Amino acid sequence: MFTKAYLDTASFLLAQYSGSEPFHLYLKSFFSDNKKYGSRDRRQITQLCYCWFRAGNALKYLDEKEQFKYALFLCSDEPNGLLEQLDAALNAEAGRTLDEKIRLADERIHFQLQQFFPWNRELSPEIEATLFDRSLLMQPHLYLRLRPAKEDKVKTTLRQHGIAFQEVTTNCLAVSNGAKVDTLLNIDSDAVVQDLNSQKVLDFLKEHYEVLKKFTAWDCCAASGGKSLLLHDTFSNAHITVSDVRDNILHNLRKRFQKAGIKNYRWFVGNAATDAPPAHQKFDVILCDVPCSGSGTWSRTPEQLHYFKTDKIEAYAQLQKQIVQHASHYLKPGGLLLYSTCSVFKKENEGVVQSISETGTLRFLKSCYYKGYTEKADTLFAALFQTL
Repeated sequence: MFTKAYLDTASFLLAQYSGSEPFHLYLKSFFSDNKKYGSRDRRQITQLCYCWFRAGNALKYLDEKEQFKYALFLCSDEPNGLLEQLDAALNAEAGRTLDEKIRLADERIHFQLQQFFPWNRELSPEIEATLFDRSLLMQPHLYLRLRPAKEDKVKTTLRQHGIAFQEVTTNCLAVSNGAKVDTLLNIDSDAVVQDLNSQKVLDFLKEHYEVLKKFTAWDCCAASGGKSLLLHDTFSNAHITVSDVRDNILHNLRKRFQKAGIKNYRWFVGNAATDAPPAHQKFDVILCDVPCSGSGTWSRTPEQLHYFKTDKIEAYAQLQKQIVQHASHYLKPGGLLLYSTCSVFKKENEGVVQSISETGTLRFLKSCYYKGYTEKADTLFAALFQTL
Protein backbone atom coordinates (compact mmCIF):
# COMPACT_ATOMS: atom_id res chain seq x y z
CA MET A 1 0.00 0.00 0.00
CA PHE A 2 2.76 2.41 0.91
CA THR A 3 4.58 1.63 -2.33
CA LYS A 4 1.60 2.67 -4.43
CA ALA A 5 1.27 5.87 -2.40
CA TYR A 6 4.96 6.64 -2.94
CA LEU A 7 4.63 6.09 -6.68
CA ASP A 8 1.51 8.24 -6.87
CA THR A 9 3.15 11.08 -4.95
CA ALA A 10 6.35 10.91 -7.00
CA SER A 11 4.28 10.97 -10.20
CA PHE A 12 2.33 13.99 -8.95
CA LEU A 13 5.50 15.87 -8.01
CA LEU A 14 7.17 15.24 -11.36
CA ALA A 15 4.05 16.33 -13.23
CA GLN A 16 3.79 19.57 -11.25
CA TYR A 17 7.49 20.47 -11.26
CA SER A 18 8.37 23.05 -13.92
CA GLY A 19 12.15 23.11 -13.64
CA SER A 20 12.17 26.80 -12.66
CA GLU A 21 13.97 26.12 -9.38
CA PRO A 22 16.29 23.39 -8.08
CA PHE A 23 14.27 20.26 -7.42
CA HIS A 24 15.48 19.95 -3.83
CA LEU A 25 13.97 23.36 -3.05
CA TYR A 26 10.71 22.35 -4.72
CA LEU A 27 10.60 19.19 -2.59
CA LYS A 28 11.40 21.13 0.56
CA SER A 29 8.48 23.46 -0.07
CA PHE A 30 6.10 20.59 -0.89
CA PHE A 31 6.94 18.59 2.22
CA SER A 32 6.76 21.72 4.37
CA ASP A 33 3.20 22.29 3.14
CA ASN A 34 2.26 18.62 3.56
CA LYS A 35 3.19 17.56 7.08
CA LYS A 36 1.64 14.08 6.76
CA TYR A 37 4.83 12.76 5.16
CA GLY A 38 7.25 11.34 7.71
CA SER A 39 11.00 11.14 7.27
CA ARG A 40 10.83 7.64 5.72
CA ASP A 41 8.10 8.75 3.31
CA ARG A 42 10.12 11.79 2.24
CA ARG A 43 13.23 9.69 1.71
CA GLN A 44 11.46 7.09 -0.45
CA ILE A 45 9.60 9.64 -2.57
CA THR A 46 12.73 11.71 -3.05
CA GLN A 47 14.67 8.64 -4.13
CA LEU A 48 12.04 7.71 -6.70
CA CYS A 49 12.05 11.21 -8.20
CA TYR A 50 15.81 11.56 -8.46
CA CYS A 51 16.22 8.07 -9.95
CA TRP A 52 13.60 8.94 -12.55
CA PHE A 53 15.44 12.14 -13.46
CA ARG A 54 18.68 10.18 -13.89
CA ALA A 55 17.37 7.42 -16.13
CA GLY A 56 14.04 8.73 -17.41
CA ASN A 57 15.21 9.85 -20.86
CA ALA A 58 16.02 6.25 -21.74
CA LEU A 59 12.82 4.79 -20.28
CA LYS A 60 10.12 6.95 -21.85
CA TYR A 61 8.81 4.05 -23.94
CA LEU A 62 7.75 2.20 -20.75
CA ASP A 63 4.64 2.89 -18.71
CA GLU A 64 5.22 5.09 -15.69
CA LYS A 65 5.43 2.37 -13.05
CA GLU A 66 8.00 0.49 -15.13
CA GLN A 67 9.99 3.71 -15.55
CA PHE A 68 10.18 4.16 -11.79
CA LYS A 69 11.05 0.50 -11.26
CA TYR A 70 13.94 0.33 -13.70
CA ALA A 71 15.23 3.77 -12.77
CA LEU A 72 15.36 2.69 -9.13
CA PHE A 73 17.09 -0.56 -10.10
CA LEU A 74 19.76 1.16 -12.21
CA CYS A 75 20.48 3.86 -9.62
CA SER A 76 20.54 1.68 -6.48
CA ASP A 77 23.83 0.40 -5.10
CA GLU A 78 22.21 -2.45 -3.17
CA PRO A 79 18.86 -4.19 -2.66
CA ASN A 80 16.23 -2.10 -0.89
CA GLY A 81 12.73 -2.50 0.43
CA LEU A 82 11.05 -0.26 -2.10
CA LEU A 83 12.46 -2.11 -5.10
CA GLU A 84 11.60 -5.41 -3.38
CA GLN A 85 7.94 -4.40 -3.39
CA LEU A 86 8.08 -3.37 -7.03
CA ASP A 87 10.02 -6.37 -8.39
CA ALA A 88 11.66 -8.89 -6.08
CA ALA A 89 13.66 -10.48 -8.91
CA LEU A 90 15.16 -7.14 -9.92
CA ASN A 91 15.87 -6.27 -6.30
CA ALA A 92 17.91 -9.47 -5.93
CA GLU A 93 20.19 -8.17 -8.70
CA ALA A 94 20.50 -4.59 -7.40
CA GLY A 95 23.91 -5.17 -5.83
CA ARG A 96 25.52 -6.10 -9.13
CA THR A 97 27.94 -3.76 -10.92
CA LEU A 98 26.42 -1.00 -13.02
CA ASP A 99 27.63 -2.65 -16.23
CA GLU A 100 25.92 -5.90 -15.25
CA LYS A 101 22.71 -4.09 -14.41
CA ILE A 102 22.73 -2.23 -17.72
CA ARG A 103 23.12 -5.55 -19.54
CA LEU A 104 20.26 -7.05 -17.53
CA ALA A 105 18.04 -4.05 -18.29
CA ASP A 106 18.92 -4.39 -21.96
CA GLU A 107 17.88 -8.06 -21.90
CA ARG A 108 14.56 -7.33 -20.20
CA ILE A 109 13.49 -3.98 -21.68
CA HIS A 110 16.08 -3.17 -24.41
CA PHE A 111 17.60 -0.37 -22.30
CA GLN A 112 20.33 1.59 -24.12
CA LEU A 113 22.61 3.81 -22.07
CA GLN A 114 23.22 6.31 -24.85
CA GLN A 115 19.51 7.08 -25.08
CA PHE A 116 19.27 8.96 -21.83
CA PHE A 117 21.96 11.59 -22.60
CA PRO A 118 21.10 12.99 -26.06
CA TRP A 119 23.96 15.47 -26.24
CA ASN A 120 26.97 13.19 -26.68
CA ARG A 121 27.78 14.80 -30.03
CA GLU A 122 28.23 18.12 -28.19
CA LEU A 123 30.76 16.68 -25.73
CA SER A 124 34.38 17.72 -25.81
CA PRO A 125 36.61 15.05 -27.39
CA GLU A 126 38.44 15.09 -24.05
CA ILE A 127 35.40 13.55 -22.35
CA GLU A 128 34.99 9.76 -22.45
CA ALA A 129 31.31 9.64 -23.42
CA THR A 130 30.47 6.18 -22.07
CA LEU A 131 32.11 6.82 -18.70
CA PHE A 132 30.46 10.20 -18.44
CA ASP A 133 27.04 8.79 -19.36
CA ARG A 134 27.35 6.02 -16.76
CA SER A 135 28.29 8.50 -14.07
CA LEU A 136 24.96 10.27 -14.42
CA LEU A 137 23.27 7.22 -12.90
CA MET A 138 25.31 7.64 -9.71
CA GLN A 139 25.04 10.26 -6.99
CA PRO A 140 28.37 12.03 -6.34
CA HIS A 141 30.04 12.17 -2.96
CA LEU A 142 29.68 15.15 -0.67
CA TYR A 143 33.11 16.80 -0.45
CA LEU A 144 34.42 19.01 2.33
CA ARG A 145 37.34 21.40 1.95
CA LEU A 146 38.98 21.86 5.33
CA ARG A 147 40.05 25.42 5.96
CA PRO A 148 43.64 26.23 7.02
CA ALA A 149 44.46 25.14 10.60
CA LYS A 150 41.00 23.52 10.97
CA GLU A 151 41.85 20.09 9.57
CA ASP A 152 42.29 18.25 12.87
CA LYS A 153 39.24 19.90 14.44
CA VAL A 154 36.94 18.80 11.62
CA LYS A 155 38.22 15.23 11.48
CA THR A 156 37.94 14.87 15.26
CA THR A 157 34.36 16.14 15.23
CA LEU A 158 33.35 13.73 12.48
CA ARG A 159 34.95 10.77 14.29
CA GLN A 160 33.26 11.70 17.57
CA HIS A 161 29.86 11.58 15.88
CA GLY A 162 30.53 8.38 13.96
CA ILE A 163 30.58 10.03 10.53
CA ALA A 164 32.69 7.94 8.17
CA PHE A 165 34.89 9.85 5.76
CA GLN A 166 37.49 9.24 3.09
CA GLU A 167 40.59 11.43 3.31
CA VAL A 168 41.11 12.40 -0.35
CA THR A 169 43.89 14.89 0.44
CA THR A 170 45.11 16.45 3.67
CA ASN A 171 42.42 19.13 3.41
CA CYS A 172 39.68 17.35 1.43
CA LEU A 173 37.26 14.74 2.77
CA ALA A 174 34.54 12.74 1.03
CA VAL A 175 31.49 11.83 3.09
CA SER A 176 28.13 10.24 2.40
CA ASN A 177 25.50 12.55 0.97
CA GLY A 178 23.25 11.60 3.86
CA ALA A 179 25.72 12.85 6.48
CA LYS A 180 24.27 15.81 8.42
CA VAL A 181 27.56 17.69 8.43
CA ASP A 182 25.83 21.06 8.57
CA THR A 183 24.53 20.24 12.05
CA LEU A 184 27.94 19.08 13.33
CA LEU A 185 30.44 21.45 11.73
CA ASN A 186 30.85 25.18 11.49
CA ILE A 187 30.30 25.34 7.74
CA ASP A 188 32.37 28.06 6.01
CA SER A 189 34.20 28.74 9.26
CA ASP A 190 35.91 25.36 9.68
CA ALA A 191 34.99 23.55 6.46
CA VAL A 192 33.51 24.48 3.10
CA VAL A 193 31.12 22.21 1.21
CA GLN A 194 32.85 22.21 -2.16
CA ASP A 195 33.17 19.58 -4.87
CA LEU A 196 36.52 17.84 -5.25
CA ASN A 197 37.28 19.35 -8.63
CA SER A 198 36.00 22.76 -7.71
CA GLN A 199 38.77 22.67 -5.10
CA LYS A 200 41.33 22.12 -7.89
CA VAL A 201 40.24 24.85 -10.26
CA LEU A 202 42.79 27.39 -8.98
CA ASP A 203 45.72 25.00 -9.43
CA PHE A 204 46.98 26.86 -12.51
CA LEU A 205 47.41 29.98 -10.38
CA LYS A 206 49.53 28.07 -7.87
CA GLU A 207 52.13 27.65 -10.62
CA HIS A 208 52.55 31.45 -10.51
CA TYR A 209 52.82 31.56 -6.73
CA GLU A 210 56.10 33.47 -6.69
CA VAL A 211 54.57 36.21 -8.81
CA LEU A 212 51.32 36.24 -6.85
CA LYS A 213 52.53 36.48 -3.28
CA LYS A 214 50.62 39.74 -3.04
CA PHE A 215 48.10 40.70 -5.69
CA THR A 216 44.67 42.08 -6.52
CA ALA A 217 41.98 39.73 -7.80
CA TRP A 218 38.48 40.18 -9.20
CA ASP A 219 36.01 37.32 -9.10
CA CYS A 220 33.64 38.75 -11.69
CA CYS A 221 30.94 36.03 -11.56
CA ALA A 222 31.28 35.26 -7.88
CA ALA A 223 27.83 33.74 -7.21
CA SER A 224 27.83 32.52 -3.59
CA GLY A 225 31.61 32.88 -3.32
CA GLY A 226 33.01 29.36 -3.32
CA LYS A 227 35.94 30.21 -5.62
CA SER A 228 36.65 33.44 -3.72
CA LEU A 229 36.78 31.56 -0.42
CA LEU A 230 39.21 29.12 -2.03
CA LEU A 231 41.28 32.00 -3.40
CA HIS A 232 41.47 33.60 0.04
CA ASP A 233 42.56 30.35 1.68
CA THR A 234 45.09 29.54 -1.05
CA PHE A 235 46.62 33.02 -1.37
CA SER A 236 46.34 34.75 1.99
CA ASN A 237 47.75 38.03 0.64
CA ALA A 238 45.24 38.42 -2.19
CA HIS A 239 43.13 41.58 -2.12
CA ILE A 240 39.80 40.33 -3.41
CA THR A 241 36.95 42.13 -5.18
CA VAL A 242 33.78 40.15 -5.89
CA SER A 243 30.81 40.92 -8.10
CA ASP A 244 27.72 39.29 -9.52
CA VAL A 245 24.72 40.49 -11.48
CA ARG A 246 22.40 39.22 -8.70
CA ASP A 247 22.24 41.28 -5.54
CA ASN A 248 20.51 38.51 -3.57
CA ILE A 249 23.29 36.01 -4.21
CA LEU A 250 25.91 38.56 -3.19
CA HIS A 251 23.97 38.90 0.05
CA ASN A 252 24.54 35.17 0.60
CA LEU A 253 28.21 35.61 -0.29
CA ARG A 254 28.64 38.33 2.32
CA LYS A 255 27.05 36.11 4.96
CA ARG A 256 29.45 33.30 4.04
CA PHE A 257 32.43 35.64 4.18
CA GLN A 258 31.34 36.82 7.61
CA LYS A 259 31.20 33.23 8.86
CA ALA A 260 34.59 32.58 7.28
CA GLY A 261 36.11 35.59 9.04
CA ILE A 262 36.90 37.40 5.76
CA LYS A 263 36.57 41.14 6.22
CA ASN A 264 39.09 42.77 3.90
CA TYR A 265 37.37 42.56 0.52
CA ARG A 266 35.29 44.70 -1.84
CA TRP A 267 32.02 43.86 -3.55
CA PHE A 268 29.67 45.38 -6.08
CA VAL A 269 26.62 44.37 -8.10
CA GLY A 270 27.40 44.31 -11.81
CA ASN A 271 27.07 42.44 -15.08
CA ALA A 272 30.49 41.03 -15.94
CA ALA A 273 29.66 41.23 -19.66
CA THR A 274 29.01 44.99 -19.62
CA ASP A 275 29.83 46.69 -16.30
CA ALA A 276 33.18 48.05 -15.11
CA PRO A 277 34.54 47.62 -11.58
CA PRO A 278 34.48 50.74 -9.39
CA ALA A 279 36.86 53.46 -10.61
CA HIS A 280 37.71 51.16 -13.54
CA GLN A 281 40.22 49.41 -11.30
CA LYS A 282 42.63 46.99 -12.94
CA PHE A 283 43.66 43.67 -11.41
CA ASP A 284 46.54 41.21 -11.38
CA VAL A 285 44.15 38.25 -11.56
CA ILE A 286 40.59 37.91 -12.83
CA LEU A 287 38.49 34.81 -12.14
CA CYS A 288 35.84 34.20 -14.81
CA ASP A 289 33.84 31.29 -13.41
CA VAL A 290 31.19 31.96 -16.02
CA PRO A 291 27.50 31.00 -16.21
CA CYS A 292 27.25 27.73 -18.11
CA SER A 293 25.09 24.71 -18.86
CA GLY A 294 26.29 23.04 -15.66
CA SER A 295 26.46 19.76 -17.57
CA GLY A 296 29.50 18.64 -15.59
CA THR A 297 27.35 18.69 -12.43
CA TRP A 298 24.26 16.92 -13.72
CA SER A 299 24.98 13.78 -11.71
CA ARG A 300 24.42 16.07 -8.70
CA THR A 301 21.41 17.88 -10.22
CA PRO A 302 19.85 15.28 -12.55
CA GLU A 303 16.66 17.30 -13.07
CA GLN A 304 18.73 19.29 -15.58
CA LEU A 305 18.80 16.19 -17.80
CA HIS A 306 15.05 16.53 -18.28
CA TYR A 307 14.79 20.27 -18.89
CA PHE A 308 17.93 21.13 -20.84
CA LYS A 309 17.60 22.22 -24.49
CA THR A 310 20.43 21.99 -27.01
CA ASP A 311 20.15 25.62 -28.12
CA LYS A 312 21.22 26.73 -24.66
CA ILE A 313 24.78 25.57 -25.39
CA GLU A 314 25.32 28.21 -28.07
CA ALA A 315 23.59 30.87 -25.96
CA TYR A 316 25.92 30.18 -23.04
CA ALA A 317 28.97 30.16 -25.32
CA GLN A 318 28.12 33.62 -26.65
CA LEU A 319 27.64 35.00 -23.14
CA GLN A 320 30.91 33.44 -21.99
CA LYS A 321 32.85 35.09 -24.81
CA GLN A 322 31.30 38.45 -23.98
CA ILE A 323 32.23 38.13 -20.31
CA VAL A 324 35.86 37.22 -20.99
CA GLN A 325 36.30 39.89 -23.64
CA HIS A 326 34.84 42.60 -21.40
CA ALA A 327 36.52 41.52 -18.16
CA SER A 328 39.94 41.28 -19.81
CA HIS A 329 39.93 45.08 -20.25
CA TYR A 330 40.53 45.31 -16.51
CA LEU A 331 43.66 43.17 -16.37
CA LYS A 332 46.99 44.80 -15.61
CA PRO A 333 49.86 44.22 -18.07
CA GLY A 334 51.04 40.65 -17.58
CA GLY A 335 47.89 39.87 -15.60
CA LEU A 336 46.29 36.42 -15.50
CA LEU A 337 42.71 35.54 -16.41
CA LEU A 338 41.41 32.16 -15.25
CA TYR A 339 38.39 30.98 -17.24
CA SER A 340 36.36 28.12 -15.78
CA THR A 341 33.09 26.27 -16.32
CA CYS A 342 31.36 23.22 -14.92
CA SER A 343 30.48 22.13 -18.46
CA VAL A 344 31.54 19.17 -20.58
CA PHE A 345 30.46 20.75 -23.87
CA LYS A 346 33.13 21.71 -26.41
CA LYS A 347 31.46 24.98 -27.43
CA GLU A 348 31.57 26.27 -23.86
CA ASN A 349 35.18 25.29 -23.31
CA GLU A 350 37.59 24.73 -26.21
CA GLY A 351 35.33 26.82 -28.45
CA VAL A 352 35.54 29.81 -26.12
CA VAL A 353 39.29 29.37 -25.69
CA GLN A 354 39.78 29.43 -29.45
CA SER A 355 37.57 32.50 -29.87
CA ILE A 356 39.35 34.44 -27.12
CA SER A 357 42.78 33.47 -28.43
CA GLU A 358 41.86 34.81 -31.86
CA THR A 359 41.06 38.29 -30.49
CA GLY A 360 44.78 38.94 -29.97
CA THR A 361 44.35 40.58 -26.55
CA LEU A 362 45.05 37.53 -24.40
CA ARG A 363 47.68 34.84 -24.76
CA PHE A 364 46.44 31.33 -24.08
CA LEU A 365 48.71 29.49 -21.62
CA LYS A 366 47.06 26.14 -20.84
CA SER A 367 43.79 24.35 -20.17
CA CYS A 368 42.58 21.23 -18.44
CA TYR A 369 39.48 19.14 -17.75
CA TYR A 370 39.14 18.05 -14.14
CA LYS A 371 37.23 14.84 -14.78
CA GLY A 372 34.98 13.78 -11.96
CA TYR A 373 32.99 11.05 -13.66
CA THR A 374 35.32 8.28 -12.46
CA GLU A 375 35.45 9.46 -8.84
CA LYS A 376 31.88 10.53 -8.03
CA ALA A 377 32.66 14.21 -8.43
CA ASP A 378 31.79 17.05 -10.79
CA THR A 379 33.66 17.65 -14.05
CA LEU A 380 35.10 21.14 -14.55
CA PHE A 381 37.13 22.92 -17.20
CA ALA A 382 39.74 25.64 -16.66
CA ALA A 383 41.89 27.69 -19.01
CA LEU A 384 44.55 30.26 -18.13
CA PHE A 385 45.28 33.37 -20.19
CA GLN A 386 47.73 36.24 -19.80
CA THR A 387 47.62 39.76 -21.18
CA LEU A 388 50.01 40.29 -24.07
